[in-house]
Amino acid sequence: MRKNLFVFSFMLLTVFLLAACSEGDNDNEDNAEAEDKHWEEIQEKGEIVAGTSGTLIGASYYDENDELTGYTVEIMKEIGERLGLEVKFEILGADDLATAINSGRIDVGANDATITEKNQEKFGFSDPYKYSYIVAAVRESDNSGIETLEDLEGKKAGGAATTIYSQIAEHFGAEVVTYGNAPNEAYLSDISTGRTDLVLNDYYLTKFGVAAFPDFDLHLHPTLKFNPTEQAIMMPKDASKLQEEINSALNDMREDGTLSELGKNSMKKMLQRNRI
Repeated sequence: MRKNLFVFSFMLLTVFLLAACSEGDNDNEDNAEAEDKHWEEIQEKGEIVAGTSGTLIGASYYDENDELTGYTVEIMKEIGERLGLEVKFEILGADDLATAINSGRIDVGANDATITEKNQEKFGFSDPYKYSYIVAAVRESDNSGIETLEDLEGKKAGGAATTIYSQIAEHFGAEVVTYGNAPNEAYLSDISTGRTDLVLNDYYLTKFGVAAFPDFDLHLHPTLKFNPTEQAIMMPKDASKLQEEINSALNDMREDGTLSELGKNSMKKMLQRNRI
């Protein structure tokens, strides 16, 4: 009797374990399917839709021939070519990219997105394609009355509401003035005229932006240089296969020197444009 009870119990345990394993396998398959759907849909279309602003001098802007270019844009074009995909750019403000990714309106954000812990909780990111740090554009005549970050208290900082730069400005007591998807000129002109006091942003973007408007009362703050940053392609949190494919393309571009070459070409264009 006890032997039969033991055998019966063992059979029940075996069935339970098999069912649990089967359920776990199904969960894994469901997760894999969810993770792959973004990449599968992109492959079916043969097209990847990238959101970008078209207003960031150096990263995403229109040249003298009214063609969209910039370091980030050219990287995205090269990624598309290596993955055998057509790249369609959709012009969106920085504050609209997150919503557009979540709604499926765009597949990725290609707008010099900065990787932060907070952003990584909500979105996926490629490996970094650029390393930089944060600087401030201020009035050249008086540094906008700013010597340290603590001096941002009561100042007005131009920027997109959702960026790390605006969050830092707010943290130190500045009022953030938002513009939508305005060109660099709007932000920087307002500093020069005193409507605002500063813009915090990536070193390269700020350097090229300031150089593009030599008649403005404007320069890079001489001592405010802080917080190393990493820029990457932004995508849905669960798009692991898409992330893998983009990272593979970026890695190949890094190894064969394409990333460096695109950087040099973008720098050359900006030097010619701004006559730096």
